[in-house]
Amino acid sequence: MDHAAFQRWLDDYVDAWRTYDEEAIGALFSNDARYRYHPWDEDDDAVLGREAIVASWLADPDDASSWSAEYRPWAIEGDRAVAVGTSRYLSEDGNSVDREYHNVFLCRFDDNGHCREFTELFSRAP
Repeated sequence: MDHAAFQRWLDDYVDAWRTYDEEAIGALFSNDARYRYHPWDEDDDAVLGREAIVASWLADPDDASSWSAEYRPWAIEGDRAVAVGTSRYLSEDGNSVDREYHNVFLCRFDDNGHCREFTELFSRAP
């Protein structure tokens, strides 16, 4: 994994989130991927496998016009990569920010550029 490849993956992640296209979501992850929405999630709480990750994303979709997100690589070492960024949820008027989160993604990739481990850390801005 290198900086450019990770940035493409992050951009694809945002696009998949915006469209909720099953193939686009699935293309991000390996067949045996482990997805943690929180750093404290144990294996029992993690979403295991590509199909389960796709189903998890589709279970509670965000309206594409209700948010914006920007993520960028922060560190890369071998198959491990860390991203930082922000997710902003808009108020009902669609113009002002209702909630802003600062995000850190801890990722590990396979040789084909699919994420095999994903852990999200986030903190709501005051």
